[in-house]
Amino acid sequence: MALTRTVIVAGAGIGGLTASLTLAAQGFRVVVLEKADRLEEAGAGIQLSPNASRILVELGLKERLARRAVTPEAVTVMSARAGGEITRMPLGEAAAFRAGSPYWVVHRADLQAALQDAVNDHPDIDLRLGCQFEDVAKHAKGLTVVQRRGNARQQELAVALIGADGIWSSVRGHLFPDVQPRFSGLIAWRGTLEATALPREYTAPRVQLWMGPNAHLVAYPISAGRQINVVAIVSGTWNRPGWSAPGDVNEVKDAFTSRWPATARMLIGAVDGWRKWALFTLPDIGRWNEGAVALLGDAAHAMLPFAAQGAGMAIEDAAVLGKSLREAMSDSGGENVSGIPAALKRYAQMRRPRVLKVQRLARQQGRIYHLSGPAAIARDLAIRAIGPQRMLARQDWIYDWRA
Repeated sequence: MALTRTVIVAGAGIGGLTASLTLAAQGFRVVVLEKADRLEEAGAGIQLSPNASRILVELGLKERLARRAVTPEAVTVMSARAGGEITRMPLGEAAAFRAGSPYWVVHRADLQAALQDAVNDHPDIDLRLGCQFEDVAKHAKGLTVVQRRGNARQQELAVALIGADGIWSSVRGHLFPDVQPRFSGLIAWRGTLEATALPREYTAPRVQLWMGPNAHLVAYPISAGRQINVVAIVSGTWNRPGWSAPGDVNEVKDAFTSRWPATARMLIGAVDGWRKWALFTLPDIGRWNEGAVALLGDAAHAMLPFAAQGAGMAIEDAAVLGKSLREAMSDSGGENVSGIPAALKRYAQMRRPRVLKVQRLARQQGRIYHLSGPAAIARDLAIRAIGPQRMLARQDWIYDWRA
C-alpha cells in the first residue's frame, strides 16, 4: 500500500482502536501509537446504545462482543425520595428491533479486548504499544510524525494524524495548548461485585438508575451477567487527574445515608473495593483540526457520563472520520493529499453540533438526577406522567443516528 495512505492514530482506547478499524476499512494503512506497554482495563462497565453498537457490528465485531455483552431488558429509573421505581423503559429485543441494532452493556476491558483482537487480525493496522506521539510537522507529502519508544525516536510520513489520546491529549496540547480540562465538581466511584453476592431479584439484566439529593447511582450487569457494575456519582473537591485511584469505602457510604432506600445502600455496601476518578470535561474548543491533524473522542469533547454517550460519541467520530478521509482520497485519485485538511475540517463540522447537543443533555441530566426537596417531587411526577414509551422515544435522536 502506498506510503501516502498512512494515517497515524495516537491513542489505543476505544475511540482510537475503532478509528483504526474504520480507516483500514476505507483502504488506509493505519499506525496506532499507544504509550502504555499493554492495554489494561480502565474504568469498568460501559453502555453501548444502538448508535454505537451499529458501527461495531458493521465493523464485524458482533460475534466477539455478543458473547461478552449483556442486552438489558429495561432501564429502571428509581427515586431515593419515592423509595423505589418510578418508571421502567423497555429495551431488550424489542428496542433492538426498533433501532436496528442492540443495546449492550459490557465491561470496558471486554470491549477493548474485542477491538484489539480485530486490530491485531487486520493486516493494514500496526498497533505499537509502549510507543507515544511526540511531535508533528508539515511535510511535502503530508506530515512527519515523531514517535518515541523509551529513549529511541523515529520519524514517519503520514497523510494525517488523529489525536484519540483522551482528555489529557498530547496531540491537542500540540494544536491548542491553551485548552485545558475543567473539573466538574463531581467524583465517580466505581466498583464491581459478583452477581452471586446479591439476591437474585437484584441481578436481573437491567440498568438501574437511582436519583437522589446531590448524588446518583447506576448499576447493571457486565461480563455476560457474571458481575454487577456499580457507579456512584457524588459531589466533592478531590480532583486528581486519572481514571482509577483507590477509594475509601466509608467515604462513599457516607454519601448514601439513611435518606437513601435500603436497596441502594445494599448495592453500595456489597462492593468490597472502590476506585474513584474526578470527572473533568472540556470546553467547546470550536475546532477539532489544524491542517492534517485532527482530534477524536475525549481529546475533542470530553463530557460528563450522564447520557451514557462518551464512548458512543467517540465511536461515531471514528465512523465519520473514516468516510471523510476516504472521500478526500477518492476525489484526488488516491495519491494527492491536498484534500486531507479540508476533509478533516468537514469531519469536525459534521460532528460538532451533535456532540455539543449530547454534552448539553449530559449536563442537564446530571442536574435533574441530583434534585432534592420540592424539585425532586416535581421531577418524579413528571417522569411518571411522561410514561416509559415516551421517555424512551426521547432518545430516538441519539439511538437512530447513522454515519
